[in-house]
Amino acid sequence: MASVSLPFTSVHLQCQVIVRPVRASVSGKPSVSEAPVTTLSEKLPLKKIPGNYGIPFVGPIKDRLDYFYNQGRDEFFKSKIQKYQSTMFRTNMPPGPFISPDPKVIALLDGKSFPVLFDVSKIEKKDLFTGTYMPSIDLTGGYRILSYLDPSEPKHAKLKQLIFFLLKSSAKRVIPEFEACYTQLYDTLDKELAEKGKSSFQTVNDQAGFNFLCRAFFGSNPPDTKLGDDGPSLISKWVFFQLGPVLSLGLPKYVEELVIRTFPLPPFLVKKDYQRLYDFFYHSSGFVQDEAEKLGISREEVCHNLLFATCFNTFGGMKIFFPNMLKWISRAGVKLHTDLAQEIRSAIRSNGGKLTMAAMEQMPLMKSVVYEGLRIEPPVPSQYGRAKKDLLIESHDAVYQVKAGEMLYGYQPFATKDPKIFENPEEFVPDRFMGDDGERLLKHVLWSNGPETEDPTTANKQCAGKDFVVLVSRLFVVELFRRYDSFEIEVGKSPLGAAVTVTSLKGASF
Repeated sequence: MASVSLPFTSVHLQCQVIVRPVRASVSGKPSVSEAPVTTLSEKLPLKKIPGNYGIPFVGPIKDRLDYFYNQGRDEFFKSKIQKYQSTMFRTNMPPGPFISPDPKVIALLDGKSFPVLFDVSKIEKKDLFTGTYMPSIDLTGGYRILSYLDPSEPKHAKLKQLIFFLLKSSAKRVIPEFEACYTQLYDTLDKELAEKGKSSFQTVNDQAGFNFLCRAFFGSNPPDTKLGDDGPSLISKWVFFQLGPVLSLGLPKYVEELVIRTFPLPPFLVKKDYQRLYDFFYHSSGFVQDEAEKLGISREEVCHNLLFATCFNTFGGMKIFFPNMLKWISRAGVKLHTDLAQEIRSAIRSNGGKLTMAAMEQMPLMKSVVYEGLRIEPPVPSQYGRAKKDLLIESHDAVYQVKAGEMLYGYQPFATKDPKIFENPEEFVPDRFMGDDGERLLKHVLWSNGPETEDPTTANKQCAGKDFVVLVSRLFVVELFRRYDSFEIEVGKSPLGAAVTVTSLKGASF
């Protein structure tokens, strides 16, 4: 996903994917209704933002220790909500000294205040992708990548336009390449289960995901190049050098504090690894580089951006979200598995036995399950923004004044599990987004740095690959239940997402 803005900011399948409302229901009527959003006829009271930052240096260190070790992330926020009786308050966010120059933020922890972070007329996004610190640009070829640019900066629109171009160019390859790469993944899982009785999903998912993205986006298969099968391991090391200060590795507290939270790791240690990735993308993306030159962007700069969009944003998202989806679907039980298998196979049969966009539009339960996964555990848990001007921000209970220049921080799982918006918000409800009531809830699904009912443009910071991410997440569920009736897994902890071990796969019986 980790407490960092790790996106799933990838690329946008502009002409192929249309995210339509989930209108049908297996039962013929929606089983989940929208919880009433509190509407006050009287004016909400204007209150001072509670909380404080503590003693300089000491306060940020204390909050960091509470966040990672003494309480843990969710309890850190819950305890402060309880203490201040408010879902907006002042606090420090990791990593703090000495990596972060200023860890002070105003936290937004409800579904009403959180969306202000999407309003680029009020919020600046410059150099805030990873939060209160920014990794060295030496890790990205000396360039500030698209994810770190504010829409007001001239290059933002051009670089985002090039990401849109990439997906439009690769649209026809997405479904067949996904089928090919994930068929190979399941073949590997079957073989390892037969030999060992269990199989790590992470390892095979990383390889399948990276190969799929390179084949779909650029028509290049990494194992057939000098890069070989090394891509995922090189990426993981490179990403760690950027996100290490806000990850938890499970090491002893003082070891972690000393090694990854005191000073930035030196970029030269991954320079050769990054160069190998860069060489692959440079030789594979000539058609996008040609388009970039027409817009006045150098071939080198667009290549570094393509590498980042593919490896950090998209591959990182699949690395986090696919295991999380397995976890939630597994916990939901065999009945859901059976319902998904029946719906998916029936829709494919009615479309001539082929998986198409039209077939997936006839799978309302599958579509709802994907949205519910994105709601309950969004792959991008944290968003940051700096107030461009003095603002008044509403929570459900009060109005708070924010001064220009102050940093805002939103922890998305609290916004998308807001009990004043969603019924049973902590539960994975597979059919939550089915029917008319489910359609109305989609505006509160915020994983893409914007509402699910809105679209990314060159003028906003919504995930350029919003529709692409939804598509590949749907393909993941479809391919799973085309092939298997049910499955069983074990779930452990991982610095990013869930560590999933597959222990059983029951092949399709109908």
